[in-house]
Amino acid sequence: MPDQFRYRGQTISREQIAFLKNFIASHPTSSRWRLSRQLCEELGWRQANGVLRDVVCRGLLLMLERAGEIELPPVRWHVRGQRRSERPRPEQLLIDTTPVEVSLSELGPIEIQQVRRTADEPLFNSLMEQYHYLKYDQPVGEHLKFVVSAGRKPLACLAWSSAPRHLGARDRFIGWDQSARKRNIHLIAYNTRYLILPKIAA
Repeated sequence: MPDQFRYRGQTISREQIAFLKNFIASHPTSSRWRLSRQLCEELGWRQANGVLRDVVCRGLLLMLERAGEIELPPVRWHVRGQRRSERPRPEQLLIDTTPVEVSLSELGPIEIQQVRRTADEPLFNSLMEQYHYLKYDQPVGEHLKFVVSAGRKPLACLAWSSAPRHLGARDRFIGWDQSARKRNIHLIAYNTRYLILPKIAA
C-alpha cells in the first residue's frame, strides 16, 4: 500500500486520505456531485475567479476510489450509451449569407460580443458547426465565446478556454518551474477556435 498518491502534480498523503474518509462518512446523504462541492467549500478550493474547483475534486475522489482508498456514494445518474460523437449537434440557424465585399472602413462599426450564457450562444454554436473544419465541440472547463459582427451580420467567431495545468513544452518555453506554473497558470487562456465566415472579402 503506497504511503502517498500523486494527482495533478500534488501529493496526497495518508493523513489527507483519512480526512476524506471521515468527511464522506459525515455526509451520508450527499451525492457524488454534492460531496465534491461540499469538500471544496470545506477546504476553500476555488479558482482565481472564485468558482469552486469541484470538477478537479471529483477527479481526485474517483482516482482514490479506483485505487481502493475511499468509498464514494453510489452513482445516482447515468448517461446511458451516449458518446461525445452521439451528442445532439447544434441546430442550424439561418443567417444573412450575402457576400461582404467592401473595405474595412466601409464596413462600419464592428462589435465583439461575449455570447456565452446569452441568447446568442446558439448562434455561435451553429456557426462553428456549419463553417469550422473541426465542427463544434463542447468546451471543458472555463471558457468564453465571442461573435464578431457588423450591424447584425455575423463575420467571425472566437473561443477561449482555460489552459491545461500540465504542459511540459509550454512550461519549458516560458521558463516556468512548478511553483511559477502554480502562481501564473490562471493568467493564460487558449484560443481554441477561430473562424472567419466564408464569403468575407473585405
